[in-house]
Amino acid sequence: MKRTVLYQNHVDLGAKIVNFAGFEMPVQYSGITNEHFAVREKVGLFDVSHMGEFSIKGEKALALIQKITSNDASKLIDGRVQYSTLLNEKGGIVDDLLIYKIKENEYFLVVNASNIEKDWNWISKHNTEGAEMHNLSEDTSLLALQGPKAAEVLKKITDVDLDSLKYYHFTFGTIDGIQNILISNTGYTGAGGFELYIPNQHVEKLWTSLLSKGEEQGILPAGLAARDTLRLEKGFSLYGNELNDDTTPIEAGLGWITKLDKEDFLGKEILLKQKAHGVAKKLVGFELIDRGIPRHGYKVFNDKQEEIGIVTSGTMSPMKKTGIGIAYVKPEYAETDTEIHIEIRDKKLRSKVVKMPFV
Repeated sequence: MKRTVLYQNHVDLGAKIVNFAGFEMPVQYSGITNEHFAVREKVGLFDVSHMGEFSIKGEKALALIQKITSNDASKLIDGRVQYSTLLNEKGGIVDDLLIYKIKENEYFLVVNASNIEKDWNWISKHNTEGAEMHNLSEDTSLLALQGPKAAEVLKKITDVDLDSLKYYHFTFGTIDGIQNILISNTGYTGAGGFELYIPNQHVEKLWTSLLSKGEEQGILPAGLAARDTLRLEKGFSLYGNELNDDTTPIEAGLGWITKLDKEDFLGKEILLKQKAHGVAKKLVGFELIDRGIPRHGYKVFNDKQEEIGIVTSGTMSPMKKTGIGIAYVKPEYAETDTEIHIEIRDKKLRSKVVKMPFV
């Protein structure tokens, strides 16, 4: 089991620790709902240093990224971030990731913790033209300061013009005397805020400083459970749930980051066929009409008791106070307001398809 640099800090704060992607991570501190609302209404601080970071440099860097991802990285300019998927030859999703363009011929990739080794090996396998690759995961920590008051807290310890840093843009700056931190206006909560990439040796100082400076704004440390309920309310996909090697971005509702007009890339022909002829399953959001909590793996039925799909993510929404979830269903059941049934403890509970995000 691996630990982030901040492991002892989490223990000292009374966090419940769980195994996640091979790391001992804090799942909650003061309670999931408490942390959820802190992020939605004020500000929360997450340690997500288990995520993976790769550097890809050189004249062949862009060509490599274009070959293995669904989005069009040639559209990136310095200081911009792009959401994309890493593809296999079948058009399946090896992982979803963020691509940062640092400068000409230099990119910074952020991948999921559970896929670091898998992604590194996959990219390396396709690096036939000799792009320069570095795995920075072991030396990089990542803090996510999320919520409507995130900027208010961060401004106390930095002179960086945060107001001019637009969504999915980034810059480098000094925070609390620590130089050259990558400050990114991104996040996985839908509540706004910043992600801060920092060398391991400085992360404890920054974690402590942010919690101290944010007291006035009601900051709380937040764990992976609140991170999951927050992302689910916003309809964000999670690798291993909505996304996997056997599901394409077209099936997963990620056609908007699948640029079929760019030059040849992995799985392109299959994705073109799906775009032209349709898919066998579609990803939808649903809300329970009956009382219950849907979970990953629960079966979905129509009113004739025929199985039509599977739940990929589900929870009791802290904001809506009702059961919500995401599921793959047959395309004919994907229209908004279609009634479907979720099997929970041998009961088929009435639900309806809704547009995402949920809140």
